[in-house]
Amino acid sequence: MKLADLSYSIQDYLKIIFLLSESDERLSSAPTSAIAGRLEINPASVTGMLKKLASLHLINYEKHHGARLTFTGRKLAVELVRRHRLLETYLTVALGYSWDEVHDEAEKLEHFISDTLVDRMWTRLGNPQYDPHGDPIPAKDGSIPPVATNRLYNAAVGSSPTVRRVNSDIPDILSALSRHGITIGTVVPVTGRDPRKENVTVSIRGKTIRLDRALADNIFID
Repeated sequence: MKLADLSYSIQDYLKIIFLLSESDERLSSAPTSAIAGRLEINPASVTGMLKKLASLHLINYEKHHGARLTFTGRKLAVELVRRHRLLETYLTVALGYSWDEVHDEAEKLEHFISDTLVDRMWTRLGNPQYDPHGDPIPAKDGSIPPVATNRLYNAAVGSSPTVRRVNSDIPDILSALSRHGITIGTVVPVTGRDPRKENVTVSIRGKTIRLDRALADNIFID
């Protein structure tokens, strides 16, 4: 089975199930409610599609546990994620897109590009391991580089971690980070934390910045 054999809707479901598991290693299965939230649709509609995916042997589905990708389902999901993240990287490097613009463009293009174009982008970009947001780009063989999972909010006061990944699903977060001068590779000395107000204070190029938890929890460090 190939991606081209599947509808765009099925492709999107496979990718979302993969991404939910990737973003939270505690999840062995992607809950129906989480899938519905990511796709912004009714949970009942999700249940119907999950049953269809199960009939195609792309997922294992249990009503109260959600969906888990089969070997074939995961292989196809990883292929689509590879396309998406390579597109984001190419749009940024070759066409000058900002990191808060590329996600929606890649979403539109990922279903239409050929394997040949994917391979040529990969080669032209120098076989990148990570996209502009620090998300790992799967290799052609399906192997995936390590993903940063430590959150900035939990960093020890007095430490100086480096930003390795940011949540790319929320453009407003990316815009806020850009305003603060925070990007992939930025060193962020942690100078304070206020558990009561749920914020963390960092120093960026000599400037003190207070980040609320909603933002700091979407910044991942080494």
